[in-house]
Amino acid sequence: MMIKDYLCLDLETTGLNPKTEKIIEIGAVRVRDGRITDSFESLVAPGRLLEERITELTGITDDMLKNAPEKEDIIPKFLEFAGDDIIMGHSILFDYSFLKRAAINCKCQFEKRGIDTLKIARKFLPDLESRSLSYLCSYYKIEHRAHRALEDAKATVSLYQKLAEEFYTEEDFRPFPLIYKVKKESPVTKAQKERLYHLFKKHKLAIEADQELRVCLSIELDKMTKNEASRYTDRILSKYGR
Repeated sequence: MMIKDYLCLDLETTGLNPKTEKIIEIGAVRVRDGRITDSFESLVAPGRLLEERITELTGITDDMLKNAPEKEDIIPKFLEFAGDDIIMGHSILFDYSFLKRAAINCKCQFEKRGIDTLKIARKFLPDLESRSLSYLCSYYKIEHRAHRALEDAKATVSLYQKLAEEFYTEEDFRPFPLIYKVKKESPVTKAQKERLYHLFKKHKLAIEADQELRVCLSIELDKMTKNEASRYTDRILSKYGR
């Protein structure tokens, strides 16, 4: 039987790697009997500057994120909204991996089964030029404001319904366990902060002129994880030496 009760979600992030990038927006809609009944939408402070390409893609700016809630405040609220629902998304493992990492770091659990509209589209529409959400919405004439989380989530609901009308089989539309293994990250140590502060001071002009490093290192020292501090220290040392 086709799943008609679920939570469809989408994230905007600072990049593609959940180990190194941050959530900047969460959008989700609750669906009951195939109809949207409730929604959740929030910007999330990433604790760092955005790269220009992310602002160009999403329209989200650093100014918009200045007063946004931090993940410690918003993730528990989102998890409460999600409840026990099956979750759906276009490339759902991408969104799940970011949310699972954020949940674990907030001392919360997030174990889910999911439905992936990208996976379904890849099987049944292999000859299309693209199976991106934007392309599929154009293909099915679904109204879509791309790259904002809530609008992407709403569009994915419509896409799921179109795909089900055309291709539904119980096996291909069945929810599957979402698996992403992650451990809680340790906070930056005092020694790491002192070393980074020394490197910042020594290479200040070079770092300010290096857009990639400037964006990465805009994160507040006290909010870094141990792994982030090690990674950024290695970057500075490899580029500018001791």
